[in-house]
Amino acid sequence: MKNALTIQDLTCGYEGQTILQSLSIEVEQGEIVCLLGASGCGKTTLLKAIAGLVPLSQGTMSLNNKLLDDGKAWMPPEQRNIGMIFQDYALFPHLTVAKNVAFGLTHLSQKEQQERVKSMLELVHLDDLGERYPHQLSGGQQQRVAIARSLAYKPDLLLLDEPFSNIDTQVRHELIAQIRKIFKRQGVTAIFVTHSREEAFAFADKMAVMHNGVIEQFGTAGELYHKPATRFVADFLGGGSYLDATKLADGGFDTSFGVVEAQSRNDIENGGACQLLLRPQQIILERSDESSIVVKEMEFMGDHCRYIIESGNQRFIATSQEPLEVGDAVSVKVETAGLQAFA
Repeated sequence: MKNALTIQDLTCGYEGQTILQSLSIEVEQGEIVCLLGASGCGKTTLLKAIAGLVPLSQGTMSLNNKLLDDGKAWMPPEQRNIGMIFQDYALFPHLTVAKNVAFGLTHLSQKEQQERVKSMLELVHLDDLGERYPHQLSGGQQQRVAIARSLAYKPDLLLLDEPFSNIDTQVRHELIAQIRKIFKRQGVTAIFVTHSREEAFAFADKMAVMHNGVIEQFGTAGELYHKPATRFVADFLGGGSYLDATKLADGGFDTSFGVVEAQSRNDIENGGACQLLLRPQQIILERSDESSIVVKEMEFMGDHCRYIIESGNQRFIATSQEPLEVGDAVSVKVETAGLQAFA
C-alpha cells in the first residue's frame, strides 16, 4: 500500500525547548493511526507539526509526495489540504448544521455545495438535522457534524485531537464504531490523538505509543500488546505483573512458579537475571488446599473477576476459571504462549 504521510528524523519544539526528537513514522493511505501516550509526551505537538502549526527544526515531512516541511522550506497550513477536528468540535453556534458543513466550500457553486452537504450529512446519518443548530444536538451528533465538515472538502489527511473525550461513556463505543466505518468506507487517512488505550484499540489500524517526545513502538494493537518492545509500552497498554526469573541455557526461565518458556531479546544472557511480563489472563488460578499461595484481593470486573496473589514477596494479577474468595488457597498455572522477558 502507498504511503500517504512520511516523516523522517523530525525534531521540533517551542521557544527553544525540544519536544519531539528524531521521530520517524509512515502512514499508509486509508490507514487510521493513533498517537497514544500520557499527557505531555508530545502527541499534540506532533499533530500540530503535521498541520503546519509548529515548524520543524530538523527532519522532513511529506504528504502524498508533496514536501510539507524540511526545516527550511515550509508549506503554510492552508495549502496542505489537511483537515483537523478539535476536542471541542469548533462548530459555529450561529450557523445551522448544513451551513457548518458547507463552511469552506466557497470554491464550489451553490448547487455543488448543496449536493456535497447533502451527501456528507447522509454519510454521517444526520440528513434530517440539517436545519438545526449545534446547541440542539447531542455531543455525539456534534462530533459527526465536525466529521462531515472536515470530509466535505476531501482532505488528503484528517487529524483528530482527543475526538471522543467529550462524549458520554455509554455512547462512546457506538460512536467510535460508526466513525471508523465512515472512514473506512471513504478511504480516509487519519491520525488521532488519545490517552485512552481502549479508544486506540477500538478505532485505530495502528498505534504509535509515545513517551518523552519519541515513539517507543509503532504497529498494530496486537503487535504492541503481545510483543511490547519496552516495559513502558507493556505497562501502558495493559495491566500486568513481572515475575523474577533466571534464563536457562535451553531457552527456558527458572521462576518461583517453576520452569517456563518465554520469548526473550538477545540482551539476556544465559544465567542472567530478568523478569517475565505476565498479563492477568496468563496466570490461571485453581483452588488447592495443598498450596501456600492464597488470594489476597478480588476485583469484580463485570464479566469476570481479577485476583491478587502473592508469591516470593511479589504480587500478581491473575484470573480463574472458577469463582474464588479472598483467603482461598490456590495453585498457579502460567500460560507460556506469548510470554515476554525483559532484562
